[in-house]
Amino acid sequence: MLKHADIWAAIDALARDNGLTASALARKAGLDPTTFNKSKRITREGKARWPSTESVAKVLEATGATMTAFVGYIEGVAGGLPVSTIPLIGFAQAGDRGFFDDAGYPAGAGWDEIPFPEVGDPHAYALEVSGDSMEPLYRDGDIVIVSPTANVRRGDRVVVRTTEGEVMVKQLVRLSARRIELASVNPAHSGRSLASEEVGWMARILWASQ
Repeated sequence: MLKHADIWAAIDALARDNGLTASALARKAGLDPTTFNKSKRITREGKARWPSTESVAKVLEATGATMTAFVGYIEGVAGGLPVSTIPLIGFAQAGDRGFFDDAGYPAGAGWDEIPFPEVGDPHAYALEVSGDSMEPLYRDGDIVIVSPTANVRRGDRVVVRTTEGEVMVKQLVRLSARRIELASVNPAHSGRSLASEEVGWMARILWASQ
């Protein structure tokens, strides 16, 4: 028996495989960005809601996917294949209070979720890039997957949050007991040199949708 959740999970998986969030997929298809929000998946009475055939047709056209491929997504989900989800927020929100604990793990409310294969870190999360400050490496709408528990080495691309709440994506150049040297991923921006006590946490970027 086909379930509402199977269809929504298939849309989420289609978005993921195209390097998009559900809201970005909706925008790409010319729909309202909130069309696939979790709040739109139930009625005001709390009953499960089906996505419209029009919205499904538009996302298939926007991604170039066939109906056969979409049915494959549905069958994969309904067939019991593991569908993991990880927390997601926009990059601009990452500097706000309440989204991370002192260790740099996702915390509090306000996170969305996206489906993603198991990465071996239960604290992994996703950030959606906004603006052009990280071009050409990361562009507006790209998703980066971050692992707070992964070992960080020179040359890794990392997310760094300062004790003042500034969040940045850089490349690790040098790490010592006293300082962290970072190179910018955008040639138009300068690197940073931070004293260790200025850094709240640093986490390695495992993957990016590009």
